Amino acid sequence: MGTQEHEASITEGAQGPPGAADEVIHEEPELRDFDGTRADLSCDTCNAALRWDPVKDALACDYCETTRTVLRDSRTILERPLTADTEGLRGLGIATRSVRCNECDASVALEASVTASTCAFCGSSAILEQGENRNLIRPESLVPLDVGLDDAQLALRKWVKGLWFRPGALKNLDRFEATGIYLPAWTFDADVHSDWSADAGYYYWVTETYTTRVNGKNVRRTRQVRKVRWVPAWGERDDAYNDVLVLGSHAISTELARELGDFDLGALVPYRAEYLAGWRAEEYQVDLQGSWEMGRGVIQDSQERRCSGDVPGDTQRFLRVQNHITGVHWKHLLVPVWTVSYRFGGKSWPVVVHGQSGKVVGRAPLSWWKILGVTVGILALIAAVFVVLIATGVVAG
Repeated sequence: MGTQEHEASITEGAQGPPGAADEVIHEEPELRDFDGTRADLSCDTCNAALRWDPVKDALACDYCETTRTVLRDSRTILERPLTADTEGLRGLGIATRSVRCNECDASVALEASVTASTCAFCGSSAILEQGENRNLIRPESLVPLDVGLDDAQLALRKWVKGLWFRPGALKNLDRFEATGIYLPAWTFDADVHSDWSADAGYYYWVTETYTTRVNGKNVRRTRQVRKVRWVPAWGERDDAYNDVLVLGSHAISTELARELGDFDLGALVPYRAEYLAGWRAEEYQVDLQGSWEMGRGVIQDSQERRCSGDVPGDTQRFLRVQNHITGVHWKHLLVPVWTVSYRFGGKSWPVVVHGQSGKVVGRAPLSWWKILGVTVGILALIAAVFVVLIATGVVAG
């Protein structure tokens, strides 16, 4: 499926190439950059609305194929103290309306001209119009979508072919619509001082005498037995964390997010409305404070592992870690994915394609009939081999 078909699938009233420029009226979406200046999204050739093309890495026109390079912004991507005032950082800088899914709770911001009849994450049709939410903290940076629709669908087809014991209907997944969407995320930097204490264990061996019976007689023998000598241990360490990423989405489960993997934040660019042209962006469901609680948990778990590695000896017990976290800074950003959701057996099954690497993660139902068939086949093969062994006298009947 080409990029033009993708646009038609999410835009109301999408039309083919016009015969003459003055015969078609194109509604140009109202987008504004972070500083509030209006983003120019009209095609220089035919005046149609441009959209961001991840393959061409530029704004592109679906009608006349004109492209326009988006200049990389020279603004510094700021990381703000956790206590900083966020009142002046509200809104997406783009005229949007929002729809919320009643099943997975995702809230997605759409351009004014874009319609949605199903949820981009779970496929449910139980979505409600919300209007524009102007009170959200605006992302100041994003990772541009880098995987095009064709590559995303190719990755999906490979993923489907690699599945075992799945229903035959799942083969139709490559015909499902994939939706490019930006997920909300937060990153946190912090300095951590940790004091730890534990019992450090050192192995040593002792010779133990024991009695056993050999040929009906009691025989005394010796053996080596491992013991542990426990001694108190303590220490401290200092660590710095940079860009601890926390997704601000409830639409993608923690397990799927972990499987999806990290994003290359070296590709991070200052937020420009042009990158959202023709695409969707989920509004965060986990706010700054809630995301910091999750990020702090990630840091604390990491510190416990690091302190555990500092404990001397061969083994350890009763590890206790006290962390003092300072210098916390954050930034709000958007990261790209493709989402596909299909319903099977009355249940929604999510699939996500990484917008940078093309990695596919998802869930799929098992076909118990196929599992039963393979199990019966294996048992039949074992029975056949056993019959042959009996017939040849290798195994007594």
